[in-house]
Amino acid sequence: MSDIKPQVYKDERPAEYFAQFHERARKGVGWTYTFVRLLVTLPALLLYRTRAIGVENVPKSGPLLLAPNHFSQMDHFFIGLYLRRKVRFMAKSQLFGPPVLTYVFSHGGVFPVRRGHHDEEAFKTAYAILDQGGMLLVYAEGGRSRTGELGEVKPGIGRIALESGVPVVPVAIHGSAGVRSWKRLRFPKVTVQFGEPLAFTVEAEPSRERQLEVSGEIFARVRKMYTRLDEQGRRNVIRALREGLPSPEPGKSNYS
Repeated sequence: MSDIKPQVYKDERPAEYFAQFHERARKGVGWTYTFVRLLVTLPALLLYRTRAIGVENVPKSGPLLLAPNHFSQMDHFFIGLYLRRKVRFMAKSQLFGPPVLTYVFSHGGVFPVRRGHHDEEAFKTAYAILDQGGMLLVYAEGGRSRTGELGEVKPGIGRIALESGVPVVPVAIHGSAGVRSWKRLRFPKVTVQFGEPLAFTVEAEPSRERQLEVSGEIFARVRKMYTRLDEQGRRNVIRALREGLPSPEPGKSNYS
């Protein structure tokens, strides 16, 4: 993972700069989303051999949270590949700035969370999207894991789940840690598994400890799916689901 640029943990630009992107995000998604989706579909299918498991677990309508792990900047494209619904994304503010990318992000369903600050505006945008019946993706780890291993959860996904009360679908993305190897013409096989939705009773102003507790509960489902994919492989996980077998526990196999 040494070719990943060093993290910049604080965005010094004023909050006023990002107001335009929140305003745009609250209005909906433009044609840019569909255009970019068409551009990335072939590479995702042919080069990364991306396949999805459990798409039926994603409700076809209504407000929804997607809670995946995060290794690559391609992760949100991998997730949206097999979903008919448009996915909205909360992303670090440093991605906003370069004119072309900023246009794509702001018109393609992405809105910023101001890095290094307590950014309530990002949560207001998140709730506005959910109030409109949208599907919102928030990475449970807060940002990309830079170790090649699953990271630790942040409270954000737990807070949104508790304060909104909308269903939460845990998502395991396996293989995307190797996406940057394309520079060496090495393309990993990517699998996206959608788990069964979780539901949490609405809590007004939950404590940070409570937010972390719920984030941990959500990510435990992600970790379990990810570990099974890692140990058993995509084919065996799909086979077990098709044959109605109980999902193999980590460290074991239905076909050993």
